[in-house]
Formats: sequence, structure tokens, C-alpha cells
Amino acid sequence: MALDSVKIPKLSLTETLFGLFLRLVSISCFWFGLTYWAMLIGFSFGGGGRFDLLPVPWRVAATALAVVYPVAALGLWLLVSWGPVLWVVAAATEIVMFAVYPQIFGVKPLLLVLHGTVAFTFVLFRAAIVYQRARQAKAARIDLP
Repeated sequence: MALDSVKIPKLSLTETLFGLFLRLVSISCFWFGLTYWAMLIGFSFGGGGRFDLLPVPWRVAATALAVVYPVAALGLWLLVSWGPVLWVVAAATEIVMFAVYPQIFGVKPLLLVLHGTVAFTFVLFRAAIVYQRARQAKAARIDLP
């Protein structure tokens, strides 16, 4: 008897936790996006961060991040490959802003640590998944008649 559907392999615990991790990062990206939008429309900082009141470097950076963060959040939530890529773009932008140009943007060491921690955790998860799949492939080759 032929099956009508394709057999989908069951996700490992590591892959399930990785998906949960990406969704948690997605929620934080959405929050960051909302904070940049709140700043740009004058909702936060007593209206002092409104777009028309910002210096040009802040206008460029805040506008870009207000767009990139929510889109990255969507990609991370849907677990698609471009989600982490957009998160890297947003995180790299903020790292450059607050680590390379502190005289313009100020200093936010906690944010830099947060981005570094997320990147490190992402790399650990990906390495664990690659290792797991390599072991499964090796075991499958050994079991062949």
C-alpha cells in the first residue's frame, strides 16, 4: 500500500530548542523595532527623538533599524534563512553605532554584550545541529546492507 504523504523527519531536541531560541530573538527584535519607531514618531524621550529633531547620523541609523528590526523579527519567527541574516545586519549596525562611533551615538555596553551573546548562542546551536546531522549520516551509512 502506497502512502499519500511525504514522511517528514522528526526534529531533534536541539533543533526544537533552536527554533524556540530564534523565536525569542524574534520577540526582542520586534521590541527593538518598536522602540526605534516610538523614538522616531516622538512617543519616547519626551518627543526629543522625533525624526525632524535628530541629527543626520541618527536619522539614517534609526530609520534603517526601525525597518530592519521588524522584518528580521518576521524572518526569525517564521524560521526562514533570511531572518538571521537581517538580524546580523541590524546587530552589526548597532555594534558599529555604539562601539565605533560612541561620540555620535553614545555608549551602550549592555546592548553590545546582548548582541555578542545572541551571536555566540546561534553559532553554538548551528554547530550542534551540524554535528548531530553528521553523526546521523554516519550511522545511516554504517547501517546500510
